[in-house]
Amino acid sequence: MSADSPAAVIVLAAGEGTRMKSRTLKVLHELGGRAMLGHVLAAARELGPRRIVAVVGHRREQAVAYLGEHAPDVEPVVQEVQGGTGHAVRMALEQTGSLDGTVVVTNGDHPLLRGETLAALVRTHETAGNAVTVLTTEMPDATGYGRMIRAADGSVEAIVEHKDATEAQRAVTEINVGMYAFDGTLLEDALKRVTTDNAGGEEYLTDVVAILRGDGHRAGAHLVADWAETQGVNDRVQLAQARRQLNDRILEAHMRAGVTIIDPASTWIDVDVTAEPDAVVHPGTQLHGRTHLEAGASVGPNCTLTDTRVGADASVVNAVCVEAEIGPEASVGPFAYLRPGTRLSRKGKIGTYVETKNAEIGEGTKVPHLTYVGDAEIGDHSNIGASSVFVNYDGVRKHRSVIGSHVKVGSDNMIVAPVTVGDGAYTAAGSVIIQDVPPGAMAVARARQRNVEGWVERKRPGTPAAEAAEAARRAAEGGDDPA
Repeated sequence: MSADSPAAVIVLAAGEGTRMKSRTLKVLHELGGRAMLGHVLAAARELGPRRIVAVVGHRREQAVAYLGEHAPDVEPVVQEVQGGTGHAVRMALEQTGSLDGTVVVTNGDHPLLRGETLAALVRTHETAGNAVTVLTTEMPDATGYGRMIRAADGSVEAIVEHKDATEAQRAVTEINVGMYAFDGTLLEDALKRVTTDNAGGEEYLTDVVAILRGDGHRAGAHLVADWAETQGVNDRVQLAQARRQLNDRILEAHMRAGVTIIDPASTWIDVDVTAEPDAVVHPGTQLHGRTHLEAGASVGPNCTLTDTRVGADASVVNAVCVEAEIGPEASVGPFAYLRPGTRLSRKGKIGTYVETKNAEIGEGTKVPHLTYVGDAEIGDHSNIGASSVFVNYDGVRKHRSVIGSHVKVGSDNMIVAPVTVGDGAYTAAGSVIIQDVPPGAMAVARARQRNVEGWVERKRPGTPAAEAAEAARRAAEGGDDPA
């Protein structure tokens, strides 16, 4: 926070958002892994303001809970009755008290607005010595928006709503975005004079601009070049459009930083995901939360990773990974599911149709296929045979198994926790391991095979199996060829 930081940023987030048709408060709908309100607050923080205030109203309990969990530095102000934007800002100032310095007012449903844009608004405001500076943009189609009418010196002469505009004014394409930088002291005084003498019976923040101009103060504007950045979200269609625009912005930043994204159209990356140069993201991949890709990591196609770290030069293919750590040069997939607590070490392998949970898997160890590993610790350079299951739940509690290094677990094994298999040990295929296995031992835990001769012919006479068995027996006795 610098000495010239804004006194406050006030975020307006009290609207009902009926067009979303949702039980969730509009500003809490997510894009890029963060609520709309969260994006706005992140932009506000880039200004280093002395205070951030969020005005909440409809479904305030949701908003207050969100702020308590994700933004405890933000002060919630309740607007009991939604009486317009001017009323909302007045409620905020009544709680915060007088604010000496620049006060920025922004909206909680504008998730694409960048912090650098708000910073430029503040610079324009303070450099020009304006009483108020309006954030504006030029729209290809300005229908329905308030037009910015400029004076000869470039200052703001008026903001004219579309319905009240003349034909000449409607030809103006510069519109009011609905965000402002104010002199805090002048704002407080002007808000006391805003009336509800309008069709909506509300206090409008645009009236403050007219009041300040009437007092002889200068009203300026800061024009945003990219109009798409200034768009709000009012329904699910606009939310999807904003999500696409934000994702394109995130992907471009990663690619310019040295990450290869094979097909941006099918790749989705959250705002808090990080990646190092030479990481590669293949088509159909989604990276969520605080996932991180180290240099040379290759993810995809068709992967969904959440809060997962992928080591240098590791490969993850057709996999779902949640809160997992994948070591350098390791291999995962295809069709693997790594659940929370999975730690795969360097050059380890988790293969096809393998599920892991709360499992530490050592360097060079392989779990190639058709296996469940839960609540386990496996040492280095061991191999877990196909169709094996770590039986970790007794119906009441979870238990942990420990497999040593250089262990060969046979196919179709049941490792019944708690149990330890020592270094260098082997277990036979089809075994149910319920006791510890000493280092270097061979564990065989299965019944001896018994063949009941002639059972099919006696018990299933007339079936194709019985006929095939009879033909084979005759051929073996030197009779007819079974073919």
